[in-house]
Amino acid sequence: MAASELFTKFARVWIPDSVDVWKSAELLKDYKPGDTVLHLKSEDDQETQYRIDPKTQELPPLRNPDILVGENDLTALSYLHEPAVLHNLKVRFMDSKLIYTYCGIVLVAINPYEQLPIYGEDIINAYSGQNMGDMDPHIFAVAEEAYKQMARDERNQSIIVSGESGAGKTVSAKYAMRYFATVSGSASEANVEEKVLASNPIMESIGNAKTTRNDNSSRFGKYIEIGFDKKYRITGANMRTYLLEKSRVVFQAEDERNYHILYQLCASKHLPEFKELRLSHAQNFNYTNLGGSPVIEGIDDAKEMMNTRQACTLLGINESYQMGIFHILAAILHLGNVTIKANDRDAENCFIPPNMEHLIIFCDLLGVDYEQMAHWLCHRKIITGSETYIKPMPKFQALNARDALAKHIYASLFNWIVHHVNRALRASVKQHSFIGVLDIYGFETFEINSFEQFCINYANEKLQQQFNMHVFKLEQEEYMKEQIPWTLIDFYDNQPCINLIEAKLGILDLLDEECKMPKGSDDTWAQKLYNTHLNKSALFHKPRMSNRAFIIQHFADQVEYQCEGFLEKNKDTVYEEQITVLKASKLSLLAELFQEEKQVSSPTEGRPPVARATVKSAKPRALQPSKEHKKSVGHQFRNSLHLLMETLNATTPHYVRCIKPNDDKFAFTFDPKRAVQQLRACGVLETIRISAAGFPSRWTYQEFFNRYRVLMKQKDVLSDKKLTCKNVLEKLIKDQDKYQFGKTKIFFRAGQVAYLEKLRADKLRVACIRIQKTIRSWLQRKKYLRMRSAAITIQRYVRGYQARCYAQFLRRTRAAVLIQKYQRMYAARQKFLRIRSATIVIQSFVRGFRGRQQYKAILREQKAIILQKHLRGWIARRKYSRTHHAIVYLQCCYRRMMAKRELKKLKIEARSVEHYKTLNIGMENKIVQLQCKVNDQTKEMKSLLEKLVSLETTYTNETEKLRAEVDRLRINEGSIKLSSNKITCLMEEIAILRKELEETQAQKKRLEESADKYKEETDLVVFQLKEQNALLKNEKEDLNRRIQEQAKEITESMERKNEEETKQLQIDLNDERSRYQSLLNEFCRLEERYDNLKEEMSLVSITKPGHRRTDSTHSSNESEYTYNSLLSSEPGESEDVTRRTEEFPEQKGALDMSLFLKLQKRVTELEQEKQALQEELDGKEEQALRSKKEAEEQQLKARGAELEYESLKRQELESENKKLKNELNELHRALTDKGTPQATAPGSPAYKVLLDHLNAATEELEVRKEEVLILRSQLVSQKEAMACKETMTEPMVLLEDVRKMKDQGEITQAFLGLKETNRPSQDCQLLNEDGELWMAYEGLKEANRLLESQLQGQKKVYENELEILRGEVQNLKEEINRQQQLLAQNLQLPPEARIEASLQHEITRLTNENLDLMEQLEKQDKTVRKLKKQLKVFAKKIGELEVGQTENVSPAQLTDEPIRPVNIPRKEKDFQGMLEYKKDDELKLIKNLILELKPRGVAVNLIPGLPAYILFMCVRHADYINDDQRVRSLLTSTINGIKKILKKRSDDFEIVSFWLSNTCRFLHCLKQYSGEEAFMKHNTPRQNDHCLRNFDLAEYRQVISDLAIQIYQQLTKVMENVLQPMIVSGMLEHETIQGVSGLKPTGLRKRTSSVADEGTYTLDSIVRQLNNFHSTMCQHGMDPELIKQIVKQMFYIIGSVTLNNLLLRKDMCSWSKGMQIRYNVSQLEEWLRDKNLQTSGAKETLEPLIQAAQLLQVKKKTDEDAEAICSMCSALTTAQIVKVLNLYTPVNEFEERVTASFIRTIQVRLQNRKDSPQLLMDAKHIFPVTFPFNPSSLALESIQIPSSMNLGFLLRV
Repeated sequence: MAASELFTKFARVWIPDSVDVWKSAELLKDYKPGDTVLHLKSEDDQETQYRIDPKTQELPPLRNPDILVGENDLTALSYLHEPAVLHNLKVRFMDSKLIYTYCGIVLVAINPYEQLPIYGEDIINAYSGQNMGDMDPHIFAVAEEAYKQMARDERNQSIIVSGESGAGKTVSAKYAMRYFATVSGSASEANVEEKVLASNPIMESIGNAKTTRNDNSSRFGKYIEIGFDKKYRITGANMRTYLLEKSRVVFQAEDERNYHILYQLCASKHLPEFKELRLSHAQNFNYTNLGGSPVIEGIDDAKEMMNTRQACTLLGINESYQMGIFHILAAILHLGNVTIKANDRDAENCFIPPNMEHLIIFCDLLGVDYEQMAHWLCHRKIITGSETYIKPMPKFQALNARDALAKHIYASLFNWIVHHVNRALRASVKQHSFIGVLDIYGFETFEINSFEQFCINYANEKLQQQFNMHVFKLEQEEYMKEQIPWTLIDFYDNQPCINLIEAKLGILDLLDEECKMPKGSDDTWAQKLYNTHLNKSALFHKPRMSNRAFIIQHFADQVEYQCEGFLEKNKDTVYEEQITVLKASKLSLLAELFQEEKQVSSPTEGRPPVARATVKSAKPRALQPSKEHKKSVGHQFRNSLHLLMETLNATTPHYVRCIKPNDDKFAFTFDPKRAVQQLRACGVLETIRISAAGFPSRWTYQEFFNRYRVLMKQKDVLSDKKLTCKNVLEKLIKDQDKYQFGKTKIFFRAGQVAYLEKLRADKLRVACIRIQKTIRSWLQRKKYLRMRSAAITIQRYVRGYQARCYAQFLRRTRAAVLIQKYQRMYAARQKFLRIRSATIVIQSFVRGFRGRQQYKAILREQKAIILQKHLRGWIARRKYSRTHHAIVYLQCCYRRMMAKRELKKLKIEARSVEHYKTLNIGMENKIVQLQCKVNDQTKEMKSLLEKLVSLETTYTNETEKLRAEVDRLRINEGSIKLSSNKITCLMEEIAILRKELEETQAQKKRLEESADKYKEETDLVVFQLKEQNALLKNEKEDLNRRIQEQAKEITESMERKNEEETKQLQIDLNDERSRYQSLLNEFCRLEERYDNLKEEMSLVSITKPGHRRTDSTHSSNESEYTYNSLLSSEPGESEDVTRRTEEFPEQKGALDMSLFLKLQKRVTELEQEKQALQEELDGKEEQALRSKKEAEEQQLKARGAELEYESLKRQELESENKKLKNELNELHRALTDKGTPQATAPGSPAYKVLLDHLNAATEELEVRKEEVLILRSQLVSQKEAMACKETMTEPMVLLEDVRKMKDQGEITQAFLGLKETNRPSQDCQLLNEDGELWMAYEGLKEANRLLESQLQGQKKVYENELEILRGEVQNLKEEINRQQQLLAQNLQLPPEARIEASLQHEITRLTNENLDLMEQLEKQDKTVRKLKKQLKVFAKKIGELEVGQTENVSPAQLTDEPIRPVNIPRKEKDFQGMLEYKKDDELKLIKNLILELKPRGVAVNLIPGLPAYILFMCVRHADYINDDQRVRSLLTSTINGIKKILKKRSDDFEIVSFWLSNTCRFLHCLKQYSGEEAFMKHNTPRQNDHCLRNFDLAEYRQVISDLAIQIYQQLTKVMENVLQPMIVSGMLEHETIQGVSGLKPTGLRKRTSSVADEGTYTLDSIVRQLNNFHSTMCQHGMDPELIKQIVKQMFYIIGSVTLNNLLLRKDMCSWSKGMQIRYNVSQLEEWLRDKNLQTSGAKETLEPLIQAAQLLQVKKKTDEDAEAICSMCSALTTAQIVKVLNLYTPVNEFEERVTASFIRTIQVRLQNRKDSPQLLMDAKHIFPVTFPFNPSSLALESIQIPSSMNLGFLLRV
């Protein structure tokens, strides 16, 4: 394709950068051929120019589309080049936190420098059995691929892990071995996989050290072969090591450490067993303090020492050997502190100071002679042809010899440990195949490179050559398979470099030759190198400024090696004399290290040969005393490397390349420069280059069609997808060399997929723009129409408002004019009227003044005459009238005073009667008193009438006398005038009367003042009483409210506490049930294992082996697993075990007695724990009841206190009423005794005060009386309503009831009328002697009569009602007494439980009656049976008598007598629902009913649960005949038979479901007919007759319940095995909604196709399987509740497996996949609704999956989106949410990735959430199962046994 088509405007390219290596830029204009400069704009908006080389015309590499960035496989990138690879790794590592990436066949692993939760057992289970391309890249995926290919191809495998120091090679190899140990298990009980894993801490301690690049750097290479048997279970392992860095023992660079074991030893110096080593801190030893960094942050060396010792113990290195190892290591440390001093006189001599402490310790620890060692450390022996010389050594040579000895001892110890580790890992059975894990150093280049780096890079050259050849081979095989024309691909061949190193006269050859020379040195060797290879080999160079160095052009980079030290390290010289001294050591381990005969360094000794390749020893032999036979280190390393390559070439390799992202060990920090260096060095870029040279992008026809369907027209789509793809490609890509058509795939050159993606994106963008245009047009049109309609509406309302405002303005204007007119008229008229009125007034006053002046003048004259005439007459008349008036006045005053006194008494009496009548109305005991009072009043009234008549006669007489006297005085007026003396006397009398009157008035005033004062005091007392009464009322109301609130709070707290305790107990019960069932499952597994062992021991011939994948659950690598048993001590099971052990006495030894004892002990412990939990549960219940009872007692006490308070208050009110009555009586007496007639007159102030006070007291007494009645009614109501705990009756309601009881209209009217007459008014002051007093008395009498009649009538009514009520009370007393106990019991219960308690009481009563009736019925039945037996006996006797009589009769008589027809009735059998069988038929019964029964026929044709009913009927018969042996035998045989058939057909869902249903039905029958009341509630009387009578089978019910649990767990496993292959394909991969998701380009690791091909499971497959499961369970008659639990478990499996795969697959985390998942989940929910299983809890198990799908679809940009996500994803853990966000991958360019800042926001918001850190759900989790009791309504006697079951030997009883 032309560059002008790709390098267009806005195209993005990569340009070199000095900091980031490569930097992205964008073209500002199109490129045209011939241009020398590209105009670019970088991402920071800086414009730059890129100059094109005019010779090569090479353009900068193009950048891949964003949609391809972050792919799992680098080969999926369209543009394959270095910047694309680097950018893809950076995006995955930095943004998505993904450390693994595929690059073809290579797994690239970047060290995160952080612990990640992606290596748990759940992750291992998720990757187990999966194809390599189906899951996200992982070390487990590589391990699974190796394991699968080993099993499928029966070919040995190798995993090659390489990388530079600190890249994570050791950790990757460790995880690979852990994977093999977990998924395969071990073939023996020796826990080989644990030993394989335990070898890691040992090898790390003796072979790893801290470097500047890595805190745990492996300083040796190792190749571990993990052996497998024919069943592909681990049998053993073997380890080979390469090139241990011995120089580290005596020298470390700055900030580096020696080997870990030395620091661990120093950190453990305080241990008692290490006291004899005389160690100190690591800083005090020369060999451990050279680097100046003896401590690693975060590492506890003492703790690591404990782990190392434990691993040694596990691998069989006992304590004595361990102490020997520590002695040698401590001796090495002390040897490093030995001081060698030079001789001052002779520089060629040196010596060790006498009594050198460290040398003494060294000799003591190793058991060697001090003098010998001190001598040979400073001297050496030289042997010539005939003589032997001992030559002293100079100081530097002696120090080198000392260090060489330390290195040699450590290397020998290292080899010995490796040898013993191999011996511990040696296979105990024959090895069939192996998987090798090679953990070897990567390419290294430092500032100073020596012999070690030379060997390391030499090994990497060999490995890279093998890698290139393998990649080349795979590419060729792929092309040949697809029938693509093969063209030779040019790739880098590093064979010249290898020849330069290892060929004849190569570098190693020359080095060995120089080592053999007597005067050989590094300088002479360097000159030989220059002479041999300089200018002759293009890969060999000489540095300009050095004559002691050389440069080699390796495949990764140029490396300059310093020649200094090459010869010494290659020779590895150790003096024989020192070795001789060590051989004489008393320490057995040290002597063993240096034995000549045994090859302790060979790790393959004793190892059986492998299947395909014979691997020889790769380690050098032990040190030889003869120099002629010694091989150099380089020669040994070359030989071992050749053997390694032979091994790798004989296996199928798998490559893991570890990358170190930065040198500072910062977590998730990416340094592009360092990454590029390592990518070039490890061969990843070479892989990319080889792929890019051919056809790197590969699509299947179906995937290509689905992805690029948008580029096709409808006419281009044909039925043949292959032909369609060819036609479309020919149109889209003109150059046919850019692609090739294979058999199943289309191959594309690099960049073509990007071009197709560009076309697809352009097409989608055009379509999207068209859709946006249409939608926006429609939205704008809708918006315009809405705005237009709104504008018209607004205009209409505005115009209407304006019109209304104008009309209102007009009306207001007219009204204003009218108002102004009338206002002006009114003002003018008022002004006129005022002027007119003023004028008339002035005129009238003037005229009147004048008239009055005239009148006064005339009148004055006339009146003067008249006054004179009448004055004298007036004076005389006035004198007479004054005298007459005084006399009359005295008479009237006296009579009035007497009448008022009588009237006052009458009123007081009338008023008191009325008061008592009102208060005591309705009271029967006061009627007689009232009647007496009425009679007394009648008598008093008669006496008053008589007095009134006498007073009238007296008044008449006096009046006549006065009249006569007046006449007489008139007649004698003249004489009176004449008698002045008499007048004078009269005047004196008048003066005296006046004086008396004044005194009387004064006394009246004093009385009024005293009355006012007393009134004030009385008012004050009344006010205080009212206040106290109000306070008491408020206190009472507060107390009532507090009591109610306290009662409510206590009730709520108790209910809350009970709910919490119930929930906690339920949780504990579920946990205990789950633990119990898991232990039961473990026991079942152990039991099956025991049976399998028995069968294997009984087998004579061995079957042909085949590949069978062992389940990961059988792995025993988890050392914490303890095989516990939960088998209860049932008699059946114990006898069965005993019988089995008796049947196989020769196999008794195979059963581990310790395991059996552990099981027994665990059984007792679990029984005790169960009993303790039961007691705890009972204690909790009793405590709850106790607390509830205490709360109720507290309520009762509070109620009692309230009642006491109310009674005291009532008494107080009554005492106050009595006190008020007494005070009123005293006041009345005081006024009556001290008062005068005038003071007590009706109109007097004292009378008013007394009347008001009396009315107030009367009202107060009424109120008090009502309160007393209310309190009494409350007491009565409380006593009656105590059972219901109702609060006190509201006072207002009771007051209304009291008033209703007292309400009599006429009485009230009479009382009010009488009260009205007593009320003071103005009429009281106008009483006179003209009959008003008489009228008052008449009214009082009428009121009394009315009261009397009303009282009589009410008395009769009350008496009638009282009689009726007494009758009712008498009738109810017995009922109340009878219910008293029930009410007392109900008081102890909460309100919601009262109904249940009453029903329970009624049920108990009816049950007792039924039991009595049943007893009577049984007695009658017995009597009937006896009578029937007697009747049979009598009938038999009668028959015998008749036979005897017939014998006596002659034949003639017989012939003569006529024979009467006799009706013979058929005897009806009364079946009892039992089946009888013989003891010998028991095995036949089990065989026909269990072992050979076909569930399909039983489920379809017969009643569900028929085998369970038959077995129970047999048990009933054994119980009926009281045969305990038969019951035990039958139940044991049944249980064993069910176990046997389930073991035989363990994978048959129909069988397992059938026997789960029947086992549950059998368990329900044992409960239903057990005779226990709890299980007999729903039985019919006939069913109760069928209950077991002689045996209690509760223990066997527990055994059968355990069996049902085991069957349920087996059923769950069967369903899981059936659903497991369907879930991922149906729920995730299959496109249920076609066309929603488009596939992205894939790399070499092809994922499983999402297209529904043949054999591919879809969602319909899952639904069909669910329907099959459900219909099968329903046909078998399984309990509905149990079906719900099974469905819940199935849906949990579906949800957990789907979510786990979603969390491990980046290609599935997209918006469209979220829609697919939600649709699939909705289909499953629809299935639940169709089957009416919504309440099963299955939908809740899918909630995490639903929320994950929603998380894929919601917006992920703003803080509001983060808050919504946090609130929405409540069922997902924080790790799962973050993982989904990191994995979210756009499928189209229109989607956006989730930013890192948004993910950090989510993490901050969720940091307070307390959830599990585990990433994956536990797909193996099984919910605890319960078997709710489900009684059967089927009558046992009605069951018929079909003949097809071959149970004819059973007899119905």
